Amino acid sequence: MLPVNRHRLWQLAADAGLIALAWWLAFQLRFDFDVPANFRDGVWTTVGIVVAIKLAVFVAFGFYNRWWRYVSTKDMWRAALGVVVASVIAANAIYFLDPFERRLPRGVALIDGVMLLGLIAGTRLAARSIFERPSASRLVARGKEVIVVGAGDAGQLVIREMQRSRQLGYTPIGIVDDDPRKKNLRVHGVRVLGTSDELPHILRDNRPDELLIAIPSASGESRQRIVEVARRESVPVKTLPGLYELIADEENLAAQIRPIQVEDVLGREPVEVDLEAISSYLAGETVLVTGAGGSIGSELCRQIARARPTRLILVDQGETPLFEIERELVDEREFTASIPVLADVGNRTKMRQVFDRYRPGVVFHAAAYKHVPLMEANPLESIRNNVLGTKVVADAAVEFGAKRFVLISTDKALNPKAVYGQCKALCEWVAEAYGCREDIETRFMAVRFGNVLGSAGSVITIFRRQIAKGGPVTITHPEMTRYFMTIPEASSLVVQAGAIGGGGEIFVLDMGDPVGILDLARDMIRLSGREPERDIPIQFIGVRAGEKLHEELWGPDEEIAETSHPKIRRARRAPVEASWLDDELAVLARLVEEGETLEAVSRLSMMVRAPQRADVPQRTSART
Repeated sequence: MLPVNRHRLWQLAADAGLIALAWWLAFQLRFDFDVPANFRDGVWTTVGIVVAIKLAVFVAFGFYNRWWRYVSTKDMWRAALGVVVASVIAANAIYFLDPFERRLPRGVALIDGVMLLGLIAGTRLAARSIFERPSASRLVARGKEVIVVGAGDAGQLVIREMQRSRQLGYTPIGIVDDDPRKKNLRVHGVRVLGTSDELPHILRDNRPDELLIAIPSASGESRQRIVEVARRESVPVKTLPGLYELIADEENLAAQIRPIQVEDVLGREPVEVDLEAISSYLAGETVLVTGAGGSIGSELCRQIARARPTRLILVDQGETPLFEIERELVDEREFTASIPVLADVGNRTKMRQVFDRYRPGVVFHAAAYKHVPLMEANPLESIRNNVLGTKVVADAAVEFGAKRFVLISTDKALNPKAVYGQCKALCEWVAEAYGCREDIETRFMAVRFGNVLGSAGSVITIFRRQIAKGGPVTITHPEMTRYFMTIPEASSLVVQAGAIGGGGEIFVLDMGDPVGILDLARDMIRLSGREPERDIPIQFIGVRAGEKLHEELWGPDEEIAETSHPKIRRARRAPVEASWLDDELAVLARLVEEGETLEAVSRLSMMVRAPQRADVPQRTSART
């Protein structure tokens, strides 16, 4: 590839030649190739002026800021406008300079503009066609032959990229699209073979090496149907990532092709987020995220960084994950306003120092221990980090005037049977109690969701590791179900809630139907290319301590209401009595400090069973 400066000089020289050619042809055509003597000499004396004027206009219109091989429809419209403006300016300049014995004929100016437009557009189209056209040695199949599912924007972009970038190793041989009007039409020279209902015989008749799903917004159910057909025909399936994972660089779209994963076929519609509302309250703010190195915390940081806050404070007690997310933000996402802080959220002195130094306007509290069996074995640490740590961060947010505090909660906080769920229930109470106080300016809210796909230690991760080892895949109970969502969706819900909440409410995602864990295991085994029981055994090991067969998203004492977002519900209930909660948390803190495990667990269980509710209603979130 030529260096940028040489490339631009080459383009300038080529366009200068085209301008001169158009100017000469305009005179020839106007006078039927018999140019009068009084104009003949003037053609060559004026060509330098015309070239200089038009090149200056072309530069002003940004003609030379991109390679011709990547010219787009938008570029062509801008080129057309530039040619028109340049021709008008040049024609007027020649008209008033009057270098001929007679005025410049208007026909010459008109023909010159039309000829130049054709030459400029034609050369750029030809350049792109030459770069994308296979050479004689490439007329045979190169790399893998692929059928693309989806003739929308993503499908067209990925086909174009496959044709342009031979190193990707893909040859698109057909397209499948559910719009019957597109059948037999061609997209970048590739024919639409039919709809997804015709996919079985399409795969048999054309036999691709791979099938690519290029519909980022496709539901899990649609993907599952396509995967099942491809599996029966023994055709591997790959996909573009979902809307949340796509990089906004069209040139890198094809590079994001990956194997289909169980997260892609769970059958729940992706939740769309009001990005404008998100940006409006994060842009220009100092934002603090606790647990920034965790699965949810790190994705929160990625999404917050896109809103361009003034500063993003990353708080985590894990050195390595904190280092990794900070490096990712700086090196890969070019967000240099990220500040890593190695700290334990339960350390009140340290947290006050952090809040005093940076004065965050928005706080996302994601720091928490989350593994249920591990918390059952270490209840004091669960109380110290999850409950008391939340209280420390909430107190600091109030003391140093944070505008918003968003707590990350879980469906396990409802009717909790295990220490982890009981601790998260108390965390919700802290947010509710603070949220209904009129003497506090900080707006408190909590976000409750189910299991997060692909997070550290999640069932997906465990199953994937077990399948890689050849099994068995262990399941606690054949009837166990769980709600699932992706990490980007969970994080976007958290950010969205921060935009619409503020009265101590709990926001819950409409997560669709729960997923059977046994069905999940079978799907993962099949997606790995093997069959359940035949290739990978499934073993039932019994329900673990504190584990429920079916999770809930809201309780019987909660009033469920709609929000401005169609997929988010607001759960309200009478908050706990603030003074009672403070007293009980003080007792828990003392028991944790003294190492009284049995008493602490007993006290925690008693609090959850019989909380003292306040009579005052929750404060509305409409307050600004």
